[in-house]
Amino acid sequence: MRRNIPSTQALACFEVAARHESYTRAAQELSLTQSAVSRQIQALEEFLGVQLFRRTRHGVVLTPAGAHYGRQVARWLQGLERDTLDVMAHQGEGGTLSLAAVPTFATRWLIPRLPQLAQLHPDIVVHIDTQTRPFLFADTTFDAALYAGTPDQVANWPGVQAQLLMHEDVVPVCSPRLLESAAPRGRGRAHQSVAAEALADLPLLQQSTRPYGWRQWFDAMGVDAPHALDGPRYELFSMLAVAATHGMGVALIPPLLIEAELASGELVVACNRPLRGERAYYLISPAQAQPPVLAAFARWLQGMAHLGASVGPSPGMAGGEALSDTPTGV
Repeated sequence: MRRNIPSTQALACFEVAARHESYTRAAQELSLTQSAVSRQIQALEEFLGVQLFRRTRHGVVLTPAGAHYGRQVARWLQGLERDTLDVMAHQGEGGTLSLAAVPTFATRWLIPRLPQLAQLHPDIVVHIDTQTRPFLFADTTFDAALYAGTPDQVANWPGVQAQLLMHEDVVPVCSPRLLESAAPRGRGRAHQSVAAEALADLPLLQQSTRPYGWRQWFDAMGVDAPHALDGPRYELFSMLAVAATHGMGVALIPPLLIEAELASGELVVACNRPLRGERAYYLISPAQAQPPVLAAFARWLQGMAHLGASVGPSPGMAGGEALSDTPTGV
């Protein structure tokens, strides 16, 4: 059956003209004449039976239908170009994944592990874009998503299947110098974690998407902390990590997002008692059989998550109540 699709040349001319709302600028970008662009768009409008531009004394203006169609065409052409480049780069072999991901988790946990994926599956290429909220896969070019959310949020995401990777446990961390001021200790014990009560007198770094995080942590530890809501607020875990490394205060951060800082000693665990949040990290994909490249990536990702869980927190870390959920801050 013949597909009812306009020519790609007409769509390309329309996308550029819609982006600039100018036939002249579209002609300049495409190295065509203005009349050639006009003919392509006129042919497209006749094909669709819909007016895409309204002509004015000063040029052209998109109609509401044209503005909506322009956004769709831009996305389609971008996906077509990406897939074409992928095929050209791999000569028809291997596979690519377009992944939507929460930013800090992608930057600090996933990307440092991608060299291991490349060793096991050199034919898999992963493209990553930032996305923090649920979306409809049919409206995007994403193959899967790395999402941080609550079980209810995942359950209410229509048309998807979810693979639990790991829970989000937060632990108080700070710079070694700040920890040294928290409580007097003997020689060689300067970086040993302190009791929860000692943190109540230290400056606290707040996360704006979890405004009651410190209060919930102190409540879970049975500590009275009058200043639990005080302190500068930052949106992302990555911002909290930078502020904490510079000695600005103590931050509640999942250890999996600050592995490099903990390994280098820029950050140390201030109190070895984590709190389990309601949120967890999931691999989300459309509710259908996964293509081979996505299935291979999912198996590798689950293995990495299990490896991290088997290493786990250091001995002596205790659990606690859940933090409130929020769709951002990662």
